[in-house]
Amino acid sequence: MSLFSELKMAVPWGHIATKAWGSPKGTPVLCLHGWLDNANTFDTLIPLLPRDFYYVAMDFGGHGLSSHYSPGLPYRYQNFVGEIRRVSAALKWDRFSIMGHSFGGTVGGMFACMFPEMVDKLILLDSTPFALDSNELENLLTYKRKALEHTLLLEQAAKEPSRVLSPEEMLQRFLKNNSHVGEPCGKLLLQRGATQVPTGLVLNRDRRIALPEHTFDFISKELCEHAIKKLQAHVLLIKATEGFYDVRREKDSDKGPLLFMTDTLKSALGERFQYVEVPGNHYVHMNQPDHVASVVGSFLQSGNRIPASP
Repeated sequence: MSLFSELKMAVPWGHIATKAWGSPKGTPVLCLHGWLDNANTFDTLIPLLPRDFYYVAMDFGGHGLSSHYSPGLPYRYQNFVGEIRRVSAALKWDRFSIMGHSFGGTVGGMFACMFPEMVDKLILLDSTPFALDSNELENLLTYKRKALEHTLLLEQAAKEPSRVLSPEEMLQRFLKNNSHVGEPCGKLLLQRGATQVPTGLVLNRDRRIALPEHTFDFISKELCEHAIKKLQAHVLLIKATEGFYDVRREKDSDKGPLLFMTDTLKSALGERFQYVEVPGNHYVHMNQPDHVASVVGSFLQSGNRIPASP
């Protein structure tokens, strides 16, 4: 299933770009990429998945081929959650499954708790449904301040042209900043994440999007427990053995937040929750898609759909 089609959904600030595999008559699966990535993150995995599904991978606003937000409109976590609702409405999907990598998993997780009747299955690829505030209380106000200062600084520099790099220089910089991405996958992400200009390449992403902690909503353990109890979906969490455990990498040795969330998911969902560890790093779904394809495929094909509303 290597053939795909490009789709654009109109939104007030422009469009959301998506790429789709399979027949629109198939069971729908919305695929959500990670921080600063784009829909090409699923290029190596989706061809290995069952063909009786309709996979639509979207570029979040300001990423890939999607429009940048309007001037003055900040990139906030809840805005990305809202983009899922916009795309599902444009596709006329009342109920669908979500597969999210990293940041895409946290956005999809929040959506599945806010709109529980709409999500059949939630697949988290080296991700968790939320980012917890338990390690972050002393930093939360600083993050909000820095996010605002960063935006104002970029607005002042808005007339400066985007930096142009040679394809090789851009690839090497990308790989240096994304140590878990192999070179072939780096090239794939840049195919959609950069645009050719006469003197080289420029990145497509909005420069207002910087550090994930400036955008994430960090929630309390109490809200996490409450939200997870709202889930109607079956949940599969695939943890890469060499993956990440925290939004901020300097906290990555602390597995406490992940353990809390997996324990909460087990307690609330029982047999509706599955946890699988696979060998690989944070981009295992892209670097070694065969490590996750059979697990994801079996989960999607299992006959556990939430009952239709009367």
